[in-house]
Amino acid sequence: MSHKILNNLAVIASRTQFGMDAVKVDVEVHLANGLPAFNVVGMPETAVKESKDRVRSAISSSRFEFPARRITVNLAPADVPKIGGRFDLPIALGILIASGQIQVPNLDDYEIIGELGLTGEVKAVSACLPTAVACQQANKQLLLPLISSQEACLVEDLSVFAVGSLLDAAAHLSGQALLELSTKPVSYPRHSDNVCLSDVKGQIQAKRALEIAATGGHHVLMSGPPGCGKTMLAQRLNTLLPELNQEQALQTASIYSVSSLGFDIENWSQRPHRNPHHSASAVALIGGGSKPRPGEISLAHNGVLFLDELPEFPRHVLDQLREPIEAGYINIVRASGRVTFLSDFQLIAAMNPCKCGYYGDKTQPERCHCSAASVDAYCNKISGPLLDRIDLHINLSRLSIAELQSLPQGETSDTVAERVKSAQHKQLARQGKLNAKLSSVEMEKYCVIDIETQQLLRQAEQQFNLSARAYTKVLKLARTIADLQNKRDMEKVDVMEALNFR
Repeated sequence: MSHKILNNLAVIASRTQFGMDAVKVDVEVHLANGLPAFNVVGMPETAVKESKDRVRSAISSSRFEFPARRITVNLAPADVPKIGGRFDLPIALGILIASGQIQVPNLDDYEIIGELGLTGEVKAVSACLPTAVACQQANKQLLLPLISSQEACLVEDLSVFAVGSLLDAAAHLSGQALLELSTKPVSYPRHSDNVCLSDVKGQIQAKRALEIAATGGHHVLMSGPPGCGKTMLAQRLNTLLPELNQEQALQTASIYSVSSLGFDIENWSQRPHRNPHHSASAVALIGGGSKPRPGEISLAHNGVLFLDELPEFPRHVLDQLREPIEAGYINIVRASGRVTFLSDFQLIAAMNPCKCGYYGDKTQPERCHCSAASVDAYCNKISGPLLDRIDLHINLSRLSIAELQSLPQGETSDTVAERVKSAQHKQLARQGKLNAKLSSVEMEKYCVIDIETQQLLRQAEQQFNLSARAYTKVLKLARTIADLQNKRDMEKVDVMEALNFR
């Protein structure tokens, strides 16, 4: 809609947050004769309604005149909830334009967000990265708070103007003092946790499983007594994974931008590693709330979700992981609408073999006094359908002190990461996705096995009671194992190794 001064009307484009979406909102400001009043309509929440007092003080503090007229602010469309203080700046500018205090010839080129302090200072707003993405797609320029500009500058081909005060914004829009375009930082800090796969002594099979998981995007369940290295292995999976590309980094950053944690520029392009405690509620893990927020599975998007002490999580909470594990997203439905959060993560779970943790411990076999029924009850806290969705199942043994002292260090994370990167490149060139995400049709094309191997899988089905899902998991694992060895076709030995991890 074009900017108008006719009939004391000004229209400024802005956006509100709804889940991961930045919905366009037209801030319509109209001044009329009559008793002085200031009304905000268009389904505003409390923080938006309170903008009246902030806007009034900010205009006066910025040496403008607050008009003693009947002011009506309409946030359109009226059926979309408006949240936060992000409409303060467009409302204040709308009042200045409608009252004729500033003239803006090219208002249609901008989208504007920002919260105002009483002094006219423009304060940071949350969830500005989805707004920046939507603004770039709409081919507009973005005017936003200075403190939020670095986040918005992560979006390519977007003109970002950062303002520190209402006075700066008015001067720029009226052409009196133009602002310079904000630019991306020259470089982004990289985290160095000083962890490496070589820190883990022994556990050759577990390291092999971790390499396969990193290569194909497969989920892992590790079982073993305390102190055998489960947590150390899980913490080092990220060191084997390639860096995020631009699209993946933006997706992950956008999720953090709308979350209660907020986005930290230092985490740009870093794969997330989330490790929620087993006391986490379903909402904390999956996402939701009256105003839907992303949960841990979404905060782990394009990264790793590590669930330690898996049986200690409430079963009803774990079972809610089943759909997003396969779909890569979670739909949260509320009366106000439906919100979709991305949740394409790698699940790394760890558990003890029994309640005390020492069942089957070769170094101290006398330490466990759990009965067979107790062991079964502990393991049965995890539902079969969830276990069926986990590709690799590994049993770890604890090493003795003598073994820890004598065993040499293994391969470094950098060495394994090179193999992972090379094998992933083959997958992406062949099918455009990692093996864990292959569809049934794609499996028929890329996971071909000979008659002898088919017979082996039929025998495994009878012996291990494999489900149809487990059968496809084995084939995808075998395809990843073959890719790691640079094989064009899958062989029987690859399927046998995959079966060993089931």
